[in-house]
This record gives sequence, C-alpha cells and structure tokens, in this order.
Amino acid sequence: MRILVTNDDGLTSEGIQVLASVLRRDHEVWVVAPSTNRSGVSHGISMTDPLQFRPFGEREYSCSGLPVDCSITGSLGIMPTRPDLVLSGINRGANMGTDIVYSGTAAAARQAVFSGLRGIAVSLVAEEDPFFWEPLACFVRDNLATLVSLCSADCFVNINAPSRQEYRGVRMTNVSRRNYRDSIVMHDGPDGNKYSFFRGGITETDGDENSDWRAVEDGYVSVSCIYAHPVSIPGGCAIVQDIRSGRTGGAV
Repeated sequence: MRILVTNDDGLTSEGIQVLASVLRRDHEVWVVAPSTNRSGVSHGISMTDPLQFRPFGEREYSCSGLPVDCSITGSLGIMPTRPDLVLSGINRGANMGTDIVYSGTAAAARQAVFSGLRGIAVSLVAEEDPFFWEPLACFVRDNLATLVSLCSADCFVNINAPSRQEYRGVRMTNVSRRNYRDSIVMHDGPDGNKYSFFRGGITETDGDENSDWRAVEDGYVSVSCIYAHPVSIPGGCAIVQDIRSGRTGGAV
C-alpha cells in the first residue's frame, strides 16, 4: 500500500517517526509533516503564502505550513501518484470527542476525505512518560486492511489508545464531550498594547459506556468513524422561517 504519513506535532516528533518506521516494513511510505509543532490548528490551510518543503532522507519532507497543507500537497504534489491512504499521527495526547474539532491530526485525515482519499488519525493518550509508541504503531500495521475498510467517502477513522505495552482489546466507539476549563490571563504591556496568555485547564469528559474516552480509560484501543462533512439539523429551515416571520414564544 502507498501511504502518506503526516501529523501536527512536527516531523521530528517520536510518534510519527515510530509509525513510519513500522509501516515501512510492509508498505511504501512517504512522510510529509510540519517543520514545527502545529498542535491545535484545526483545519487551517495556507492560502496566500507559498509553502517550503525541505527533504529529510528518502521520501521524507518537512513543510513550513499546517497539517492540512501536508495532506493536500503531500498527496497531490510531493508524491508522484496519489496515495492509497493518508495516515495522521501518532499524535502525542488524546484526540477524543470534542478534541477532534481542534486537532490538526484529525484535520489532516479529514482533508484526505475531502480530497477523495482514505484518512485515518492515530493518537496516544499520554502527556508525559512513559510513551509506548510501538504497540500502537504495530496495532495500526497489523490491522491496516480492516481499518482502511472502515473509511468511506464521508468518514475518516479516528483511533485513540492508552499508553501501555498491551491492550485489553479494541472497541468501536462513539465520541465523548470534553470541557477544557481553559482561561485567559490578560496583561497591559509597557508599549500600551494588551497581551493575552492562554492557560489550559483540567479537562472534564462526559462519555457513556460506548464512548472513546471510556474505552481508553478501560485499557482498550478506541476506533471511531467520524463524519467529515458538515451536517445541518433536521427542521432547521422551519426554525429560521419562524424567526423571520417574527413569531415569539417557545425555545429556539
């Protein structure tokens, strides 16, 4: 299989290097990843500035842009032919539930769907040592055909796993809801400008027994099929008509 591997942690991150190394044993692997950490950039894309791609060894490039840039240009410009799969990861940290909205890792896989390709995002749920990258990389390699079969023209596959040497199994999951309790610290600068500093909070997660969060907490690999395209709420047009008609009363 011809695979484009990318991420949002950057080309030199251990997760992407381990994943690419494991996959190269059986597949044709190309690596195109950001030159620096681009975590949390969501589905950002560079539309005005040119991108620089710097070669690092055979079939491996750093990109001055964002994960979505890597997914697009890697598959349509760097590789001589389109890949069979865009594989994004292994990300350092969870991409479960609401995380998917912010995740550059997930965005690269989502972009693959937009480009008519199969996309899979892979994340290791750990923020500090120990980081057991290889068990998750081997899981992806050993189950690649099945994981690819879950991809479709509308969905990418999102994988999260605990950082451990052995898993209890695999669960097909739905997505949880995450509340980050983030805050902003404001300062008045001596130059007369205001400056804000982001402060991450303690993440609270709400998920039922079938959620990605619960699967990882229980020691399982979580595999979710994520719809890539925006979906409208049924009945939304009727609600808009009520608003425009000037009616009052009732919940909107």
